[in-house]
Amino acid sequence: MRRILHCDANNFYASVECMLDPTLKDKFVAVSGNPDKRHGIILAKNQKAKQCGIRTGEVIWEAKRKCPDLILVPPQYDKYVYYSDKIFDIYCQYTDRVEPFGIDECWLDVSGSMRLFHSAEHIADELRNRIKDEIGITISVGVSFNKVFAKLGSDMKKPDATTIIDEKNYKEKVWALDVSDMLMIGRHTAQKLKSIGINTIGDLANTSPKILVDKFGINGQKMYENANGINDEKVRLYYDKHIPKSIGNSTTLPKDLTTRAEAKAVIMALSEMVAIRLRRHDFVAGGLHLGIKYNDLSYIGKQIKLPVKLNSANSICDHAMSIYDTFHLILPIRALSVSTFDLSLGSENVQLSMLDDIEKSDKLARLDKSLDEIRKKYGYDALKSASLMEYPFITDGLVDSDFIPFKK
Repeated sequence: MRRILHCDANNFYASVECMLDPTLKDKFVAVSGNPDKRHGIILAKNQKAKQCGIRTGEVIWEAKRKCPDLILVPPQYDKYVYYSDKIFDIYCQYTDRVEPFGIDECWLDVSGSMRLFHSAEHIADELRNRIKDEIGITISVGVSFNKVFAKLGSDMKKPDATTIIDEKNYKEKVWALDVSDMLMIGRHTAQKLKSIGINTIGDLANTSPKILVDKFGINGQKMYENANGINDEKVRLYYDKHIPKSIGNSTTLPKDLTTRAEAKAVIMALSEMVAIRLRRHDFVAGGLHLGIKYNDLSYIGKQIKLPVKLNSANSICDHAMSIYDTFHLILPIRALSVSTFDLSLGSENVQLSMLDDIEKSDKLARLDKSLDEIRKKYGYDALKSASLMEYPFITDGLVDSDFIPFKK
């Protein structure tokens, strides 16, 4: 019998903050960006703040209007990664099939574990109790026969709950839910579904697959199958190397940029953060995208195919600046983003062109490795390039919400 769990740490960032500072436990708490640096949005909230209607992503002044007693705390991403790793260590004691879905949630395939740990429900309850006792935060767990319904289950009852969706009760529990509740159905797709009278997951399950395929292509067939519980997608092994589609970083600046030199300083910092993440997982990139948001909130962006696959900050910055120089910039810059795509494994497989200086490339690779080790031990700000030191108003606090290591 196949049994999949979806485990979701409740209000993870805010829960960690309340666990680290017990004085916050019974107060209205939200983790937020810095309004002085124009990062003034709610990143996470605890259960009490959630009950006041505080929503992730809303601006601080709106949240404060709903809840005048709201306490705002800055994010501590190193702490979130630390406690996430401790939680995942517990998950891995029950199965090797643990597939992260972000830093605070994942699927577990416990089909082969029930002989040792009794039922899947027993495993779910034991995980909830252990993480509450050993870590100090709560999780909600969905138990089902596939990944889609397991995710629905963990969302149904929070906090600190186990929800069972099995082969006998899934129509009763799932089909009445709004179609937007189902995994992989975003706001735009939900609107299109509702425009043709498909409002609930049950409506979707009972719609002709041909109608869905005609309107949504292959995704229409997938949505139909998911709504009917037809999903045999495997849970990945925890230590399998998963290659994401892209790795990037972005930042909204505390002050608008008006010169090329200022823009280059920010692009260099973003390139370093991207390169660190690429090298940490032995990825190389074959493509690069640069995005610019002006102070009137309009946006321009462009991507290029790189001549060789790379993971060097200097090379990423150089190519990003070559894109920058193709833009006809008309307004001060409010935000910048640097993103790499076409990722593959193995920096040892990076090809050098005939014009590359192999000895110089080896030296740069060794330098990058040394920089990574120093920053791993002492933090990103332990070393900065000279160009970044020239503009402290830009680089001060730049590495905050934009530098979150993605889960294995």
